[in-house]
Amino acid sequence: MSKKSVSVHDAVAQLHNRRVKNIRPLIPPQILTEELPLTLIEANTVINGRIATESILRGDDDRLLVVVGPCSVHDPQAAIEYAQKLKEYRDGAKDDLEILMRVYFEKPRTTVGWKGLINDPHMNGTFQINKGLRTARSLLLEISKIGLPTACEFLDTITPQYLADLTTWGAIGARTTESQVHRELTSALSMPVGFKNSTDGSLDIAVDACRAARAGHCFLSVGKEGLSSIVETEGNPDTHIILRGGSSGPNYAAEYVRAASSKLAKAGLPQKIMIDCSHGNSSKQHQKQVEVAADIASQLESSDTAPHIMGVMLESNLVEGRQNIPSTGP
Repeated sequence: MSKKSVSVHDAVAQLHNRRVKNIRPLIPPQILTEELPLTLIEANTVINGRIATESILRGDDDRLLVVVGPCSVHDPQAAIEYAQKLKEYRDGAKDDLEILMRVYFEKPRTTVGWKGLINDPHMNGTFQINKGLRTARSLLLEISKIGLPTACEFLDTITPQYLADLTTWGAIGARTTESQVHRELTSALSMPVGFKNSTDGSLDIAVDACRAARAGHCFLSVGKEGLSSIVETEGNPDTHIILRGGSSGPNYAAEYVRAASSKLAKAGLPQKIMIDCSHGNSSKQHQKQVEVAADIASQLESSDTAPHIMGVMLESNLVEGRQNIPSTGP
């Protein structure tokens, strides 16, 4: 059987982008940060928030770090209203708590679903990512302007170039803690970062992630100009684990805190732990977060566990509940 003769052009077409539907330009990080620059007011909010968080992690500040806010942001105006209310509470509790607002723009999915405000800001499948990045940065600027530090999960390894300068604390989620590129990313971030235990409840992956991120790395990334770059890092000493429960059940009780502390000690890491009151620890029922928080409060009164618990995470919003997104968008 004779072989079909094809041109070089046709041959190349069979080798590249066979499953790519479309490619659009992405705004370079430097352009967006010049369009939406931070001022000294926002910079001081972030700097002071990072200093406080690092001091708590290192045991120099005995306050509790609290990361609280919506599961994810979809309505910027509602997020600003929430931020204003939280700022008022933060000011009244500042002697005991260092409160950061959870402002999550990226949603990890086990299969498929809405991936967050950056990926699809209109929630209608149009994927206006450039607009999503602008909206996200604008919102972080507004929240930082009122003096409220923010916390973000970094799911895509490019988005920190657009948002990291406005973020006080970062999280690496349960589905990405084992990812080498996220550990490398964390080693470069100029902020404290928490690694969640895996979705099955395993702590070892989170402990290994902390060890990896504390080391220096050399890896491929994207620079502020939007160009592919080789990045060499010094490592991030301000990492910690987050107990979030898993498919095997909750892991917020004292026995799990002690076990986690022991694993950290054996790995030569600081025995500092954050506990997530949501997700697997609440069986994904937001009302149970109160029960989890009450248990943590009792642990903070015990000399056995109190020295190791440095923070908690909570999900809350202006109104409870959730809705499916209509196929045509909201």
